[in-house]
Amino acid sequence: MRLGRAEADGRRGVRTSLADVETGTPVVVGLSGGADSLALVACAAFVADRDGHDVRAVVVDHRLQPGSADVAARAAQQATTLGVPASVVAVDVTGPGGPEAAARAARREALQEAAGPAGVVLLAHTRDDQAETVLLGLGRGSGPRSLAGMRAADGPWRRPFLGLRRCDTEAICRARDLTWWQDPHNLDPTFRRSRLRREVLPLLEDVLSGGVVEALSRTADQLRDDADLLDSLAAAVDDALDVPTLAGLPPALRSRVLRRNALAAGALASETAASHVAALDRLVTAYDGQDRVELPGGVCCRREGSSLRFGPTPVAG
Repeated sequence: MRLGRAEADGRRGVRTSLADVETGTPVVVGLSGGADSLALVACAAFVADRDGHDVRAVVVDHRLQPGSADVAARAAQQATTLGVPASVVAVDVTGPGGPEAAARAARREALQEAAGPAGVVLLAHTRDDQAETVLLGLGRGSGPRSLAGMRAADGPWRRPFLGLRRCDTEAICRARDLTWWQDPHNLDPTFRRSRLRREVLPLLEDVLSGGVVEALSRTADQLRDDADLLDSLAAAVDDALDVPTLAGLPPALRSRVLRRNALAAGALASETAASHVAALDRLVTAYDGQDRVELPGGVCCRREGSSLRFGPTPVAG
């Protein structure tokens, strides 16, 4: 069988993702049963066989939909047919940030636990996912870091398919006779990402005559280098809670220091928007005795004298 372009690109992406991973290091593929993750398992299986990597698939069953255990079992079985050992981990989806954020947190915790402290996790995000992420960040007004999108490598998290489109992963699955699962949440208009995928991006492609997904991905790549530099400067600021120190920073740098402070205190990165950072900034630059600033994740910030103080949001009662 002649190797298709999509599968060749997918294998190349996996090999690049694992270039710094020593043989014998646990490599876990996050498998949902959808086309993207099944294609990733197929490509990872090939690379593991050629390069000697210890690859296995983990299916996280969120137990949010009827029949989820059957979906998870079918996904694991297909991974096994590709020569990749697979297991199913059932999780409880609880916590702040709504069902999407809670499911994501539970999934990441399960995958990281499966990989262990020295392992890496391959995630099947595609260029389409990257474009959706950039649009979501733009809509929230979360600033350049959010618009920089997802990294191909972020510590143990690796995303080999950011150069592939969703249609490419489906082509890989068809070439390997894999049957993928269609998540009904992807058709549910109550989820923002679903509406972006099915309504907004197709409209933008039509209005702008195509190429929107690629353009958004390029924008993310261009902004990431700039954001990395500013983030490194923010990390080097001494006494990052001291008001005079913060007031003396350029606004672009001060906003990053404030955001770092908020996330370190437990604020949810996915929901901390520019409006939250602006409110923190007013505690520094326009303070007139205002009350605490509430942040996503049950965190708040107060100004006490010449310092900022983060802590849990008080419970009324």
